[in-house]
Amino acid sequence: MTFPSCLLTKPWWNPKPKMSTTAVTAATVETTKPRLESAGIVSLCLFVGSLQLSIAVSAVFLTASLGLWIAILMSHGERVELPDIFWSLLVYAGFTLVSVAASLDPITSLIDSKELLLFLVVPLVYRLGRGRSAHTIASIIISVGAVTAVVGIIQYGILEFDSLGQRPLGSMGHYMTYSGLLMLVIGLATARLLFGTSDRLWAGLVLPTLLVALALTLTRSAWVGTCIGVGLLFVIRDRRLLAAVPIIVAIFFGLAPQTVIDRAYSAFDLQDPTNRDRFAMARAGTRMIRDYPLTGVGPDMVQEVYPAYKDTGGVNDVNPHLHNVPLHIAAERGLPAVAVWLWFIVTAARKLSLCLKDSKSKALAAGGLAALFSMLAAGMFEYNFGDSEFLMLLLVLLTLPLAVTRPDGATEQQQETQGKTASAAT
Repeated sequence: MTFPSCLLTKPWWNPKPKMSTTAVTAATVETTKPRLESAGIVSLCLFVGSLQLSIAVSAVFLTASLGLWIAILMSHGERVELPDIFWSLLVYAGFTLVSVAASLDPITSLIDSKELLLFLVVPLVYRLGRGRSAHTIASIIISVGAVTAVVGIIQYGILEFDSLGQRPLGSMGHYMTYSGLLMLVIGLATARLLFGTSDRLWAGLVLPTLLVALALTLTRSAWVGTCIGVGLLFVIRDRRLLAAVPIIVAIFFGLAPQTVIDRAYSAFDLQDPTNRDRFAMARAGTRMIRDYPLTGVGPDMVQEVYPAYKDTGGVNDVNPHLHNVPLHIAAERGLPAVAVWLWFIVTAARKLSLCLKDSKSKALAAGGLAALFSMLAAGMFEYNFGDSEFLMLLLVLLTLPLAVTRPDGATEQQQETQGKTASAAT
């Protein structure tokens, strides 16, 4: 019996070839990678966007972002990459734990030190906020800041949040947090306006609203920080821009409500109760450092021991912090912790200065420098480094310039696919 040749070359039922288990697994992994990458970036954007709206919501998205980051690392088989600024934060965390062990109340200090976990924002943004995502995140920060600024203006003008007893606070729990966040956003928006290559119009449109909202918070430390940050940007861009400062001051005093003007004048009044109390806190903190120079009194212990160190010229019997970042860190965690904190500041300033030379990161680097120096200036009158919302946004702004020059997930995926195609063709 003779069979047709077609039946001899292949089965007549034409079965579909089956993929091996290894091939199925590889295909699944390749499909999962871009999905995880996209989900991680979206989650990071939601985290950053909610920072100025709700600490609870931002905590949820931060947790989700960290989970997706870990999943991406595992699925890609990547090593954890850490920018230089993170190492100083890691050492700072180590000295904090030493301070916890030597604390007057180790349990309370350990609970307070959970905020050290917020330092993970740096490697998180460094991995997920790369390439185009960095500029998207910056746009989200400016846009959400504009929304919160409008809320603050409404609170002042309509809801009568117009006195020292009741100030605009946006959706935050405290006016100091709100004003600190506005300060950081103003620096970022100004940097984009002066150094950006895109979306400069939007930054210029929202900047007056941000400035008005900040003025209405009556928060002098944030005013000082904003002036230093914006002044630094003027110097970097063109020193001649400093000539506009007297004009800005004249406009401020010409248009500002009387409560805002009185608050500005109070900064120079040595008999002002808040000014007197800050001097008293400085003297009390100095005595704490003298007694506990290496480990401090312990995290969250300043308010417990403050009555024993209170200066005779002090106004408040108890103060939760000393309204000065380096002073408070030294009193709470010891002089070595201050040295490491200064290492962090110097490292961040150096890395951001280098990023100014790259056109891709120039605007973000300028915004990061404005944020860093604003924090330092305002931090001489307020413990802003210990404010969770402020610290997280600060770390985001310092890390974005370091991440923007790295290829984003989509680019890496495309390069990987092209490599595999070329390899198969060969």
